[in-house]
Amino acid sequence: MSSNGNAAQAGRSTTATPLPPWQDPARPVDERVDDLLARLTLEEKAAQLYSFWLGASVTSEDMAPHQHDFTEETPEWSELIRFGLGQLTRPFGTAPVDPALGAQALARLQGEIVAANRFGIPAVVHEECLTGLMSWGATVYPTPLAWGASFDPELVERMAAQIGDTLRRLGVHQGLAPVLDVTRDPRWGRTEETIGEDPYLVATVGTAYVRGLQAGGVVATLKHFAGYSASRAGRNFGPVAVGRREFADVLLLPFEMAIRDGGARSVMHAYTEVDGVPAAADPVLLTELLRERWGFTGTVVADYFGVSFLETLHHVASGPAEAAGLALAAGVDVELPAVRCYGAPLVDAVRGGAVPERLVDRAAARVLRQKCELGLLDPDWSPLPTETAPGTGAGGNGAGPGPGQDFAAAEGTIDLDPPAARAVARELAEESVVLLANTGALPLPPRSRIALVGPLADDVTGMLGCYTFPSHVGRQHPQVPDGVEIPTPLAALRAELPQATVVHSPGGSVDRSEPAALAAAVAAAQGAEVCVAVLGDRAGLFGHGTSGEGSDTADLSLPGDQARLLEALLDTGTPVVLVLLSGRPYALGRFADRLAAAVQAFFPGEEGAAAVAGVLAGRVNPSGRLPVAVPRDPGGQPSGYLAPHLAGRTAVSNIDPTPIYAFGHGLSYTSFAWDGPLVDGVPARDGEVVELATDAAVTVSLTVRNTGERAGADVVQLYLHDPVAQVTRPVNRLTGYARVALAPGEARRVDFRVHADLSAFTGRDGHRLVEPGELELRLSASSVEHRHRVRLRLVGPERRVGHDRRLTAEVTLG
Repeated sequence: MSSNGNAAQAGRSTTATPLPPWQDPARPVDERVDDLLARLTLEEKAAQLYSFWLGASVTSEDMAPHQHDFTEETPEWSELIRFGLGQLTRPFGTAPVDPALGAQALARLQGEIVAANRFGIPAVVHEECLTGLMSWGATVYPTPLAWGASFDPELVERMAAQIGDTLRRLGVHQGLAPVLDVTRDPRWGRTEETIGEDPYLVATVGTAYVRGLQAGGVVATLKHFAGYSASRAGRNFGPVAVGRREFADVLLLPFEMAIRDGGARSVMHAYTEVDGVPAAADPVLLTELLRERWGFTGTVVADYFGVSFLETLHHVASGPAEAAGLALAAGVDVELPAVRCYGAPLVDAVRGGAVPERLVDRAAARVLRQKCELGLLDPDWSPLPTETAPGTGAGGNGAGPGPGQDFAAAEGTIDLDPPAARAVARELAEESVVLLANTGALPLPPRSRIALVGPLADDVTGMLGCYTFPSHVGRQHPQVPDGVEIPTPLAALRAELPQATVVHSPGGSVDRSEPAALAAAVAAAQGAEVCVAVLGDRAGLFGHGTSGEGSDTADLSLPGDQARLLEALLDTGTPVVLVLLSGRPYALGRFADRLAAAVQAFFPGEEGAAAVAGVLAGRVNPSGRLPVAVPRDPGGQPSGYLAPHLAGRTAVSNIDPTPIYAFGHGLSYTSFAWDGPLVDGVPARDGEVVELATDAAVTVSLTVRNTGERAGADVVQLYLHDPVAQVTRPVNRLTGYARVALAPGEARRVDFRVHADLSAFTGRDGHRLVEPGELELRLSASSVEHRHRVRLRLVGPERRVGHDRRLTAEVTLG
């Protein structure tokens, strides 16, 4: 089969010769995999378990943790691929490359891989895609915290479907997203990558992303499994010390839902250790729970260099071979981003008897099964993606060169940021903007004199999270433009309010003190009718930003000198509207009662400035809700809402962790009235207790009416309160939500079908159970604003529930 190597142009040749079983699409996948696996040598099987990172180099700004420690250890390309190759790492996301030229280069690499190994097995290609394909020129969608703020999983699914289609058209098979870590301490730099602090919100929005990405045949990768976000003090890679209930009921739920209900096909292990056991070496997590209890059948991939870290950071392995043995035994199938442990050290360890070959076979079978499902083992497979396949031409569909055209002619022919993608990016950005407070200053008058100040006022930095191409890679190539149009807040506000006078003064930088610039900003504010202060974060890796991977913070004070700038602006007496563009919430208690208005946007992407300006000007009616609470004070963390009574304000501690703006909070320019509630279609009576069997469901309803003069969207949130249980329970826990868009005067009924399973928790004996007793369902505007309450009494036997329990409340809009 080595003759398949010329597939770079024409795909695999087919003849009348009967196909071997492994290549016959008519046969069951398992039969094909078993046949191919039996034909492979140990070296060929091991080759399916590692990746190659082309173009990665030692730089002053690593794109992965400790990249500089391992990059030079990668073997030469020709030597590496002679037995085959499991994956190719980020051919589009490592350096700026024109998409069409990148697709052609990828096809040539795949052709070389196919030609080099006996069976012509191509590699799976993976890319980062958290906020869109992380490639030059690709759409930059809002960051995951913004997805959470939208409370709109259907829109997130549409976004992910666009991302998946982009990946597939370029020849990419696997996307390293979504992040399903639940925010536990917002000082953690990767808070921006999370969807929020509530596991139900993370689970439902994250599962929608999985469905969308995989709809076009691309593999979604859940990360980081599990516990990564619960590190001590919010320090990246820090040890995790959580009890089994918090681990099971908070940190695992999003992964469980995305696998069971979303059908996720890959999982990435976390870097961290939980109670002394690194995730990459934990068979209880990666095999017993993930596969035996949850029934997961996809691949487990290493977070970048995660197998090596068992040796170099966790110190549970003495060298690469032992690290490989631990990871394989735990259930890590693929070493990313490059080979160090799963290559020669693993082969030698197997031959020496230190690692059983059956572990290699187990992992290789999973990899080959996924390649089979992706069509990579089919006889008609071609390395040319749909955008560059011969005959597609280079016309209006954005495809690459047709037959006979020079590949160089393809440059500029693939548009990765088409109008349809920008439209979804803008819609999601607009839905995610949260109006925290408003004394009447917003919307801004169309003819006002505005001082637009702050380090992010005329900078695209506040739009871009850490896993966007301009932030993650582009800064190493300052001579290369961003590749997509990203307006600044200044440009967007001037476009929204063409009759206003907008004076700009930066007031300093994100993380440095600049007294002269601060004084100039104060002067600008003094001469204006209203001052809009645009403050927040600059995303960057490993301390090169104020937010992002490895850019943690000691407390939740505004970065740099921005608090001093805001204080000085407030002292002018000019009404100040605060706009925060950030990757985490920051403490606003000392400013809240002096602000004329406050707006929060979490790295809202390439259309984010237009979305924020639209809210300021009134074109956009804000409808975002906080996916993480905004703290009153910068210390006293962590203090998320999902906690038992003693985690809140008490008489036995002088620290008050009550946030200034709670989870789920958000204001609008219109007003809404809620009529109801109904229980199974009947009006609920005050004080009534509804009995419900521990294996039954109830429907709770209300009607939402827009009582204002403009269209808007309200978000009805359903919380569960368990007053007495065998273990301490959160005071409130989100169990459903509905985003309801209404024209002026319009009303819609919202039904929540709530099964008793949604009250389940991990009991004293470590098993998840539904416990008889009193419950309360709270129909709420936020985690602290409860407008209607329905009391329930669960009756019947205590029930032990498992992976097949109901995970979501069914929501119907009438």
